[in-house]
Amino acid sequence: MLTLSDIDFPDVARLLARYGLTLHRVPDGEAIPGSYWGECEAGLIGSNVYARGDTPVHSLLHEAAHLIVLPPDRRAAVHTDATDSIEEEDAVCVLQALLGDALPDVGRERVLADMDGWGYTFRLGSARAYFEHDSDSAWRWLHERELADAQARTLRLPIAG
Repeated sequence: MLTLSDIDFPDVARLLARYGLTLHRVPDGEAIPGSYWGECEAGLIGSNVYARGDTPVHSLLHEAAHLIVLPPDRRAAVHTDATDSIEEEDAVCVLQALLGDALPDVGRERVLADMDGWGYTFRLGSARAYFEHDSDSAWRWLHERELADAQARTLRLPIAG
């Protein structure tokens, strides 16, 4: 499982800053503020993402993606739980993989593999299969909110979906 301590913290902080988010590194052994699942999972409060060195990168990107898809007024009110629908959750799973492509030494394939290793479940059996063959509704959700094209441009990725 790729963790925050395995990659360059400033790279992740710069990526999140593109979306108006601030990444905070929590000292090892301390509780992560705003963590829904506890343990080493990333946390959210407003436009802030909290993570420790042992936080899985996929978790950090997943939680950040929740904030990225929210309008500013909703983002400001977030504390710990950002999801308001299954559709949003599905779209966030797509977006976290795209965000992985924007980080050196991470990439979409690693994020998807770590999602499987962590225990995400998808109808087709894997995060990669979901992303490649079963995520049409998630892409539509992102496109309807003009997020897919904007994220692809921000991340300098080809527009898919």
